Amino acid sequence: MRATRRRPPFRPLLIAAVAAFSLATLADAGAQKMNTRGGGPNIGSVPSSAPRGPGPMGPGGDFGPRGPYYGGAVIPGVLMGFPNRAPPGRFIDDGSVNDNYPGQRPQQQGPSARRGGSGVPPANERRMLPDEVVVQVPNTLTPQRLTALEQRYNLTRLEQQSIQLSNSTMIRWRIPDRRSVSAVIRALEADTSGAIAFAQPNYLFALQQQSEPAKATEGNVVQYALAKMRLALAHKVTRGDNILIAVIDSGIDVSHPELAGVIAGSFDTLDPAEKPHAHGTGIAGLIAARARLTGVAPEARILAVRTFGASGSSAQATTFNILKGLDWSAANGARIINMSFAGPGDPAISRSLAAAAKKGVVLIAAAGNAGASSPPLYPAADPNVIAVTATDSQDKLFEPSNRGRHIAVAAPGVDILSPAPDAGYQVTSGTSMSAAEVSGVVALMLARQPSLTPAAVRGILMATAKDLGPRGRDDQFGAGLADAYQALMALEPSAATASQTTIPVMQKR
Repeated sequence: MRATRRRPPFRPLLIAAVAAFSLATLADAGAQKMNTRGGGPNIGSVPSSAPRGPGPMGPGGDFGPRGPYYGGAVIPGVLMGFPNRAPPGRFIDDGSVNDNYPGQRPQQQGPSARRGGSGVPPANERRMLPDEVVVQVPNTLTPQRLTALEQRYNLTRLEQQSIQLSNSTMIRWRIPDRRSVSAVIRALEADTSGAIAFAQPNYLFALQQQSEPAKATEGNVVQYALAKMRLALAHKVTRGDNILIAVIDSGIDVSHPELAGVIAGSFDTLDPAEKPHAHGTGIAGLIAARARLTGVAPEARILAVRTFGASGSSAQATTFNILKGLDWSAANGARIINMSFAGPGDPAISRSLAAAAKKGVVLIAAAGNAGASSPPLYPAADPNVIAVTATDSQDKLFEPSNRGRHIAVAAPGVDILSPAPDAGYQVTSGTSMSAAEVSGVVALMLARQPSLTPAAVRGILMATAKDLGPRGRDDQFGAGLADAYQALMALEPSAATASQTTIPVMQKR
């Protein structure tokens, strides 16, 4: 069933505001050149390239029927996205459960949980590269044994990467003949040499954003999220000074005036000549803009991690590149990792997320834009991740948002003003935006109380949220709308109180 988008009453004013705001900013910014590369190394024995995957990735993805962000025509300083259409992908619900955190019920897990550790994808899963497998082997495996494995199973090595989070080596192999991914994985899992820790598909993930056309008319700038999350009060307490937030996303225009001095480091898994993409630039700006816009944590620093490569006018990423991005982020001191993307349950990524959480990294992801009928999307549905959904200016749920027991909190995600490449600005909607805002709120919390654990962060966010929808936690809004100021105030009584993760009964405010 297709969801019908609500249009907030101030929508025409906001669209008009973007154009006027953008034109004024172009004059301020001048003709700055874009920095087209993230600056990080391209790791692996064979350079990565943009995925060659099949068409549809399913509802809510870049190729989904609800048409999230597709880069479109640009008027001076304003990015305009035009939704596209393609046949939907297929999702299945494993029905398996995993232990969760206080205050929420168990949630559904990815395909590996049902099969006792097998990486064979569900029968209807199509969100993967059709001729590749990703395999974990021990770091001690010799080159000779690795070559012997490739010859035994007729596989071609494309790339290999040492992953610190799992203390292992990941191999990306191509299947040169017409064998299916599932058949190859089954054969590898039956290997008795002890060289194969696990095997799985090289899954595909999609960014979770929708962009709307903007008209070049006059208007006032509106950042309604600032008031909704009580950021003016929160910024009197802290502005997130020097908290490192890794943004695993598409390329970021690091030359944008809103991001001056924001980027602390960068890592690129793809072709460094590819131009910055609107999604990554917008996410970084929502977290830490510090010029004409105000980010949620304007004194935080961004680790720009590009794993999503352009495919036409959209962007997508593979398991292998996301694994590299997660590993680099954790190794370079990220306190928070923002993941404004969604896709299938992925055993390898789940293992890395668990290891990152154990190191104290707070993991935040977009719930997804696949609608009420979709099964949970990942990484948001992973038990180590804080899943964020989207609301509009009237605290109504963004209709394409995913629902589920794993939703933790909500944040504004409809008609959000953010930076775009070439010193421009864009109006976007989606759970991508909401996840970025909550990442900013967590940066404020960590700046105020650096010793907070990921479990404590989750508990405080949920305990201090403004309850929306049915009384108490629900599958639409989670605990409710994130409140930056109230979350900071919860840290004031004592560090002992802040470390509690029990979720008290929430009151309507």
